[in-house]
Amino acid sequence: MAMSYVVQRREEERERRRQEILTAAEDLYARRGWDAVTMDQIARQARLSRALLYVYFRDKDDVLLAISELAMSDLRRRFAIAVQSRSVGIDKVEAVGRAYVEWALAAPHRFDACARFQARPGATSTPEPDGTLQSCQAAGDAVLAEVAGAVVVGLTDGSISPAVGDPAVFAITLWGCTHGVIQIAMTKGEELARFGLKAEALYDNAFCALRLAMTPKN
Repeated sequence: MAMSYVVQRREEERERRRQEILTAAEDLYARRGWDAVTMDQIARQARLSRALLYVYFRDKDDVLLAISELAMSDLRRRFAIAVQSRSVGIDKVEAVGRAYVEWALAAPHRFDACARFQARPGATSTPEPDGTLQSCQAAGDAVLAEVAGAVVVGLTDGSISPAVGDPAVFAITLWGCTHGVIQIAMTKGEELARFGLKAEALYDNAFCALRLAMTPKN
């Protein structure tokens, strides 16, 4: 019993230290951008030695994977809340999309982390000894499952057209469309202004177009 208690305390301490490192890394990420962050900076921010940092994370990419997993888990929670906030399927889908926008604007570094994870070569197939990559993939799958679930509700209650096809595939399509619009709004502000558009109007137009695409045709 005593040994079990000691082991448990050690695991709790390890997890606490790991979370402190990730908090430090996220703070640097948000303020400087990931490309400017170094392992030395993370160690100093977390107030530990560089050698100890490498006990918890193999390298900077390993830290990014852990941040990506946190980001996608946070996004899934927000999606779940959005889904529960509406009763009609098509409204659930739009609520999820708007939750995605709100999340990206509130935590742009987490949005960036997820984008980097999805863009990495072999992001869905390369094995990782500690399972960090698989954990990220599982978190991403959970996010898409929330979207697909909302689509299924819409197909069942008739608010979404069967023409959208497989809910899981359509969830990926919705993710791609919304992700792209967010990126444009974040990075092409001057171009939008040239067309007399504000980001809010771009989001509204995008969701209007998606609703039209999902609505059954009489």
